[in-house]
Amino acid sequence: MAERTDRRKWDEACATLRGAVVDYYTSESPVLTDDAYDALRETLRETGRLHPRWRAWDSPDQRVVPLPLDPLPTRRHAVPMLSLANLYSVEELQEWEQSLQRMIPGRPAPAYVAELKVDGLAIAIAYQSGRLAHALTRGDGETGEDVTRNIKTIRSLPLRLQEPLTLEVRGEVYYPLEAFRALNAERERQGEALFKNPRNAAAGTLRMLDSGAVGQRRLDLTVYALAGAARHATHAETLDWLKALGLPVSPEWRRCATSGDVADYYRRWEGGREKLGYQIDGVVVKVDDLSLYDTLGMTAKSPRWAAALKFEAEEVTTRLNGVLWQVGRTGVLTPVAELEPVLLGGTTVSRATLHNHDQITRLGLRTGDRVRLVKGGEIIPKVVGVDGTARAGAPGELIPPPGECPSCRSLPVRPEGVVDYACVNPLCPAQQAERIRHFVSRRAMDVESVGPALIDQLLERGLIQGAADLYALDAKQLEDLERMGAKSAANVIAALTESKRRTLDRFLHALGIPGVGERTARLLARHFGTLEAVMDASLEELDNVNEIGAVTAAAIHAFFRNARQRAMIARCRKLGVAPQPLAAGGAEATPLAGKSVVLTGTLSEPRAVWKERIERAGATVTGSVSKKTGYVVVGENPGSKLDAAREHGVPVLTEAQMQALLTGESGAKSGH
Repeated sequence: MAERTDRRKWDEACATLRGAVVDYYTSESPVLTDDAYDALRETLRETGRLHPRWRAWDSPDQRVVPLPLDPLPTRRHAVPMLSLANLYSVEELQEWEQSLQRMIPGRPAPAYVAELKVDGLAIAIAYQSGRLAHALTRGDGETGEDVTRNIKTIRSLPLRLQEPLTLEVRGEVYYPLEAFRALNAERERQGEALFKNPRNAAAGTLRMLDSGAVGQRRLDLTVYALAGAARHATHAETLDWLKALGLPVSPEWRRCATSGDVADYYRRWEGGREKLGYQIDGVVVKVDDLSLYDTLGMTAKSPRWAAALKFEAEEVTTRLNGVLWQVGRTGVLTPVAELEPVLLGGTTVSRATLHNHDQITRLGLRTGDRVRLVKGGEIIPKVVGVDGTARAGAPGELIPPPGECPSCRSLPVRPEGVVDYACVNPLCPAQQAERIRHFVSRRAMDVESVGPALIDQLLERGLIQGAADLYALDAKQLEDLERMGAKSAANVIAALTESKRRTLDRFLHALGIPGVGERTARLLARHFGTLEAVMDASLEELDNVNEIGAVTAAAIHAFFRNARQRAMIARCRKLGVAPQPLAAGGAEATPLAGKSVVLTGTLSEPRAVWKERIERAGATVTGSVSKKTGYVVVGENPGSKLDAAREHGVPVLTEAQMQALLTGESGAKSGH
């Protein structure tokens, strides 16, 4: 009975989210708030992982795509708009600083710039010869909506800079609280629905079709960064310079000599944000010395030299009814708290992550405890403490480690020095399902028509045992499954056929090699060129690949020495899977193929442009010089990387010489 009730709630939540998709992204006053929308989607994802059979091919927890408004054209960002990693306490700030220190050994801790994190809509604004050219929303980070006609209505934004420069800046469009209250008061008088919060109002306003109406709403803007090549030595100098150009830079930023100063700034504004005329949800901390940015580099999603330190999240208490264990792709068993339902951040929470059994022990959790909940990242509920004063009578049972895998009933193991318990049965059904889901995922083999519900059916009926078996399916087998017909079956077969010629890096990522994400897979594909070369590489050869350390190299080497993994790959190849070289069109034969390149100094074009050109030719752009570096490209004022290149005997090229290598022209001799 309980499961039927939960399933009914799942179906109702799916219907709610489907109905909110268009409204959320296109309405000026969406039914769900930003937090509620994200929370509902994440709750569905978590529930879907726990109950995969409930998912349909179009379950909204799998893929929710914003629908653009047709009249707003889109444009590709010259420099991608990355999001920032989030920190949630001063302790996490200190850990972040320690991670920076490990990447710049022997150097003192850097100074920082702390800025208010305005809660609005991220924007990229380009100027050409000093005149406003265009403005784009963040979009997906690669492509944004062109809102130039509306951004011009913001009075604080200059249409012409104080100097005739070509540049791009990043900022945040927001709704001043006074203007927001006036807007809602007027809407109330007119009998119209009120906006839920200033952030949603700003996003909806900036995307309106009537620029005259946008101008009447009195949006404002703060600029916080220069995109592309640096023009000054520090971020603080850059902010002063942007202000001198006439751009609206917040006066509240501060240069902080230490992370302790950042913490003081954070505490000041956490208690003083009500004095501002706009909403903030934290502070942004950035390394001040711009010369460190290349060394610190990026992750796939965020720069390492900056982070968002968020204000403390809402906290509630509820009863812990028990703990269940779920098994992931690698066999790791993760505990999930089953809770008395409670409202948190606009959504009802009945389950929360506990990470691992060590955390359960640290918290001293017992069945029946009153536990404290917050939302990690303001999205995923997590247990952060226990209200010991609420225990009445005899305490509940201590929560033991997992006694068996919830899927295959195998005995879990926990190797010495490892925090997680894991199922080591290679034939565990839950692991198989997760591995196949990863294999067909968008960033791997990208077989969109093969979703979790279909994978579960195929496994249950014995039609597949692993990812390779997908390529042996025929349309007739698929037509007999639930929610499938001749057309759907044909679409699945077509998608699988198309995926057979994905690039080598995607195939390597799809294999689920421990420690090999998208970037490492790309490094391997560029360095070795073919699948056979990667599989046959020695441990020494793998360790010599730039950016691949000894631990990852050992994991890759062991993976390809495993008979079961080699058999799976052989079956894929036999069924027609032919991973293509990463650099198409013969680029794998260029002088740059498999090499690493370091850029230093002020270049004539944005670094992102050079990075794309160089990587398209089969090389990798890195942030530091070593004996493994292929070339160093120098612009004006190159600094210490030029000295390092000379010390290691690395060829040094000008921009013109690198361009000659890229185009295959002669005369690209290097200097030292």
